Amino acid sequence: MDGENQAGGAGTAHSAPSCHDDVCITCSDSGLPSRVVELREQGLALVDTGSSREVISVALVDAGPGDTVLVHAAEAIAVVARI
Repeated sequence: MDGENQAGGAGTAHSAPSCHDDVCITCSDSGLPSRVVELREQGLALVDTGSSREVISVALVDAGPGDTVLVHAAEAIAVVARI
């Protein structure tokens, strides 16, 4: 063995996939970086896309006003910059 953990083995560390290059890691489709303007009830937020303002879900991320999130299908899938 070369010292690396085998998949499923004890002590295997799992790292969360990260978004990069404005691409959704799930489907490889483009995501849109958007700035969170305000948080709303029920896991929603108002974001500024640069060309409009939209209400999206932020249920999957820990984002706040001023943060930039990567949005795909009206769902924030990653925080790409924090204020």
